[in-house]
Amino acid sequence: MYLFKKIQIINLILASIIPFLIWGPFFPDLIVSISALFFLFYVFKNKEFYFFNSKPLIIFFCFCFYCIFLSIIVAEDTMLSFESSLFYFRIGVFSCFIWYLIDQDKSILTYFYYVLVLSFLALVIDGYIQYFTGYNILGFWYSENYRISSFFGDELIMGSYLSRLYPLLFALFMVKKKKLFEFYFILLLFILVSGLIFMSGERAALFLHMISLLFIFILIKQFVKIKIILAIFIISFLSILFLANENFQHRFIKDPISHMQIFKKKQKAFIFTPYHDSLIRTAFNIFKDQPIEGHGPKMFRLLCKDPKYAVGINPCSTHPHNFYIQLLAETGIMGFLFLFSALVYVTYTALRQFKSIILKEKRPLSDYQVCLLAGILITVWPLTTNSNFFNNWLMIVYSLPVGFYLQSIYSKKKNKKDL
Repeated sequence: MYLFKKIQIINLILASIIPFLIWGPFFPDLIVSISALFFLFYVFKNKEFYFFNSKPLIIFFCFCFYCIFLSIIVAEDTMLSFESSLFYFRIGVFSCFIWYLIDQDKSILTYFYYVLVLSFLALVIDGYIQYFTGYNILGFWYSENYRISSFFGDELIMGSYLSRLYPLLFALFMVKKKKLFEFYFILLLFILVSGLIFMSGERAALFLHMISLLFIFILIKQFVKIKIILAIFIISFLSILFLANENFQHRFIKDPISHMQIFKKKQKAFIFTPYHDSLIRTAFNIFKDQPIEGHGPKMFRLLCKDPKYAVGINPCSTHPHNFYIQLLAETGIMGFLFLFSALVYVTYTALRQFKSIILKEKRPLSDYQVCLLAGILITVWPLTTNSNFFNNWLMIVYSLPVGFYLQSIYSKKKNKKDL
């Protein structure tokens, strides 16, 4: 009974990471760090190393050691580089800890489900209040270009938060035993959250959200009619928001087109936007200088100031806004292959699932696993803008579906009826 109570408390603490992510990176990072230390102590004490024997985890830890090696040997500023590389392994350990807790007590799925629902619901209520009144309940005014940010305030990452955790909520929705009222309530929440992602004005978040929804709707087996109805409602709702507000028209259509026309007159093509184009081309020049090993984690922000690399209107930032080009510049081809291998795995697994649907064979993945894989897909998707690959807040968000997915694939104790 004492052990059971401890597990319940730990489950609650881990689930609390979802709302803490809204308030900032400090508490989520604290929870992840302490959890990783706790779990490492448990694994070595009980010699349960099978958690670290899965191929994805072995590849991840090799990548972590490689980054530490680059920080020591290659990086111009070792201490600065260590800020990204030295304790990056805790993200993988945290995912294993989630795997362990699900094995011990399946109620953690319920904890995460309801915490996600409540967090999404709070953002929906507050976000729509901000949209219709101009202020949210904490008094935040509209952000730049009338972009809704809710409790995130000046940090325009609400769309990123919702789009990246949406597949995890969808996955837990698939395995949750639901009453009829709760079923339709969650479907309504899905529609409203899609609208809120749109109103955040984050083009990359909206794009990734649409990819994950398309991925889920094509590959899951349940709710054939509901999928079609939900897709129609989401598309219709977003269309109404787009037509009713000229700011959204400028944000998603008119502004990108005007940038394209300006650069077309200069007879110059660009990647994503002129600003992102400058960063990406600068990062590529940095990569060409040391293509195999790169220059070390967190070194882009220093090297982009060098005139021999800098290209375009604004070549310098903390990161080049694309995971793949960042890894090429900072970790070279060797580090790039880590992320690329994850993309290959997701693509291969999705194609196997799609083949089984076409040929009406037994599906290799459950609907729960498909939704989790969608969350991983938008992590490794190459054709979009991203934040810093080594950003603590972002990596915590990405580690959550990985932990659930690893448990469903590799666990020795998993109950296939449950997941």
